[in-house]
Amino acid sequence: QVQLVESGGGSVQAGDSLRLSCAASGSTFSDYTVAWFCQHPGTEREFVAAISSIRTTHYSDSVKGRFSISRDDVKNTVYLLMGTLKPEDMADYSCAAGRPTVSSIRDPDMYGNWGQGTQVTVSL
Repeated sequence: QVQLVESGGGSVQAGDSLRLSCAASGSTFSDYTVAWFCQHPGTEREFVAAISSIRTTHYSDSVKGRFSISRDDVKNTVYLLMGTLKPEDMADYSCAAGRPTVSSIRDPDMYGNWGQGTQVTVSL
């Protein structure tokens, strides 16, 4: 098990950037795939990005080219650099750790460890 704590959310204007952090403690963090999911009010969690233990990255089509996921296994932290933010990016963002297969990496049910979430607000 790993414990995850997100930080870095806030209120920005469209076109701005934010960097979210997901700090981990507990089990061997470097063995896990870590993903970011977002959730809009009243909707299901949506996959945003993931980075595997060997640093393979995956992105949703809506953020590809704007967001970048990275990890620092010395600091036990995964980062999500969010660029050119749009109002539709506004959501609660959570990080999750697990050991999904490549084909299931976008499935939130494949992740057993979740942070509490951090809110991102984007205004025009």
